[in-house]
Amino acid sequence: MKYSNPDLPPSQISGVRVIELEAGGEPLLQGFFDANPEYFLAIQGEPAAPTEAHEEIHGGLPSGWSFTKKWVIGYVKPNGALMAMANLVSDILAHSVWNLSTFIVATERHGTGDAQLLYRGLEHWAMAKGANWLRLGVVQGNTRAERFWESMGYVQTRRRHGVEFGARTHTLRVMFKPLASGSVEEYLSLVPRDRPEAPNAL
Repeated sequence: MKYSNPDLPPSQISGVRVIELEAGGEPLLQGFFDANPEYFLAIQGEPAAPTEAHEEIHGGLPSGWSFTKKWVIGYVKPNGALMAMANLVSDILAHSVWNLSTFIVATERHGTGDAQLLYRGLEHWAMAKGANWLRLGVVQGNTRAERFWESMGYVQTRRRHGVEFGARTHTLRVMFKPLASGSVEEYLSLVPRDRPEAPNAL
């Protein structure tokens, strides 16, 4: 697969362009968060905070975590508004392991197949840039998200308890997906913190 800009995923939807959300993109991202509060209501129990977009773009990783680059990616409709966004980090904790920390598609596009199209574009792009494994966390009880990630081929490695998101405390299902051949044992040898018996770390 070829990309017009190899530094960003390809657009999978006609009329939608892909941008990197950096400093200056906070108003566009905050507007998207405010217009689509369902994700935040489900996870945090309240709408997105006024600083949510700034934190998404500028927020760092936990101290001591190794990584190569963080991307905050926006999918822009012809009217200039976002229809989706994703936050990925490459080579997190180990070479060729990528983390998908946020993936939100506008509520109006739910049930259209757009989420699957956009995710597959992200996955193929990550593979082209050297990812062998993808990792994420999904809130236990967020049934829609759990079913989505399972349908995309993700497998749970462990649970983390007592994870705070805004006004709520959740159990987080840590999940991974091999993008080439690879076993759970191989992945856990790279990221031992995702072992079921590991301490309740991030």
